[in-house]
Amino acid sequence: MSDFHEVLRGLRVWDTELPAFDPATAPGDPLPLFRAWFLDAVAAGQAEPHTPSLATAGADGRPDVRTVMLHDADDRGWHFASHATSAKGRQLAARPEAALGFYWPVRGRQVRVRGRVVTASRAEAYADLHARTTGALAAALTGRQSEVLDSPATLAGASEAAWARAGAEPDADVPTWTLYVVEPDEVEFFQGDARRRHVRLRYRRPREDGDTSWVRELLWP
Repeated sequence: MSDFHEVLRGLRVWDTELPAFDPATAPGDPLPLFRAWFLDAVAAGQAEPHTPSLATAGADGRPDVRTVMLHDADDRGWHFASHATSAKGRQLAARPEAALGFYWPVRGRQVRVRGRVVTASRAEAYADLHARTTGALAAALTGRQSEVLDSPATLAGASEAAWARAGAEPDADVPTWTLYVVEPDEVEFFQGDARRRHVRLRYRRPREDGDTSWVRELLWP
């Protein structure tokens, strides 16, 4: 226990030179800024910058979080995919709202996205599934995500069968595979500062009277 606390309290963050961020230069829409920060994180060597945390809540209101893979970010919103029958799929069916959290420590940056979640068309879900690797198709064909597993041997057998089918039928469909889109109401950009004067810029869309324009506001760190 003492070793744990000693190590925990000795850890530091952002052991690198942090970039400057002037919110006055930010665009009127959050998407261009997200894409620019994403590409900057990739160029800086950030590992897996496309794997945000996804937070959802079920009908009972209990929160849940896990790491997912970003499949796109466009004018509709931020895209990710999963089985409709998975835990997250069931939660989104009951309460179609979610939050995404990106953290890129090599640049001391975070991006938070909140909004309603909608499902893309079946054609888009099929195209998304087949734009990926054979392994991704095999994983989707294995299915039963979030169900109780009786033994590793059962998983091994199902996985072997799924890999064989993915190789033999590269166009195979997975009816439960669903492409989700987070339609953002809020997007926050956080730039860390060595003196703890962090910059937080929030884009907020009130959606009052059908107005879809973005309001930009600074937040205290």
